[in-house]
Amino acid sequence: MLPGLCKNHSSKESSHWLSPADRDQQVKDLSTTGWVEVKGRDAIFKELHFKTFNQAFGFMSRVALQAEKMNHHPEWFNVYNKVQITLTTHDCGGLSKRDVKMAKFIDKIAPSM
Repeated sequence: MLPGLCKNHSSKESSHWLSPADRDQQVKDLSTTGWVEVKGRDAIFKELHFKTFNQAFGFMSRVALQAEKMNHHPEWFNVYNKVQITLTTHDCGGLSKRDVKMAKFIDKIAPSM
């Protein structure tokens, strides 16, 4: 299966598909803000550091609210002021437009925390 190609070919799911060229360009663009590709998976990863646990938790709460709105939830891990986030779309078997949108949201709000 091509990365980003949804297993369920409904119009709702296919609207999230990234062509291979779009995927490569989006990953390149996101790499400028610290996102890296995950070895062995069609996913992206970023580690964020905050001054305090409260800031990290506040950030995670804001991402959680957005994730619910998008029905697209990150894989993440938190210890004290560090948050590690992996984004991939399980229904698509890899990166999709939803992951790009979530990554851009994360990049937008992280500096304000």
